[in-house]
Amino acid sequence: MKILVIGKGRMGSLIETTALSHGHEVIGKVDIFDSDQILNTSCDVVIDFSHRDNVKWVCEYCKEKNASLVMGTTGLEEEHMESLHALSKTNAVFFSYNYSYGVAVMRKALELVTPLLEKDFDIEMVEKHHNQKADAPSGTAMMLLDTLDPEKEYKHVFGRQGMVGKRQKEIGISAIRGGSVAGEHTVFYFGQDETISITHNATSRQIFVNGAIKAAEFIVNQEPGFYSMDDLLNQ
Repeated sequence: MKILVIGKGRMGSLIETTALSHGHEVIGKVDIFDSDQILNTSCDVVIDFSHRDNVKWVCEYCKEKNASLVMGTTGLEEEHMESLHALSKTNAVFFSYNYSYGVAVMRKALELVTPLLEKDFDIEMVEKHHNQKADAPSGTAMMLLDTLDPEKEYKHVFGRQGMVGKRQKEIGISAIRGGSVAGEHTVFYFGQDETISITHNATSRQIFVNGAIKAAEFIVNQEPGFYSMDDLLNQ
């Protein structure tokens, strides 16, 4: 399988090394500043864990070269998601805010647990990441929030300060940044005299890279469409 890696940072380098160790060919590792280097080169799959500024040209490249796309960039806005969904009409697009198998299983657990507890328990979430992460809350936190509140029945409170008053029907989300934390997400259910917490702790970025390679190996044989970790779990 021929892979094009978008991004020259730590994640890009890990993706390149891991792809090569799996026997795949990496045709290049580029970003928006030197994308012209690969305009005449084709690949099977593009893996992008870089920056949202790359989304537009990456989608254009995939459409022109008929390549599948594995997108793991966070901090995307509505316009970027529209580009991905538009591409999925002609190409296979795999999108997730988190490529960890453990996080995918955590989502399944939240889907089961939350309806059983939400009536009598208050729900809060805390996410922790390294001091170089630019966006907050993390894309994973927002994904988990959608799992906790799929019908948008709760008020979403991002941090609290000042006289916020008595708690209402809300889910609080707090973001912590520091050191070299690869990523930790905890959902708390606070009841009367009891607390339940579900945590996923990433000790290395390698788990996300492994998931991205699995996603690439999966999607290269798929029909055009929009795919997620649920499709990977259920294959």
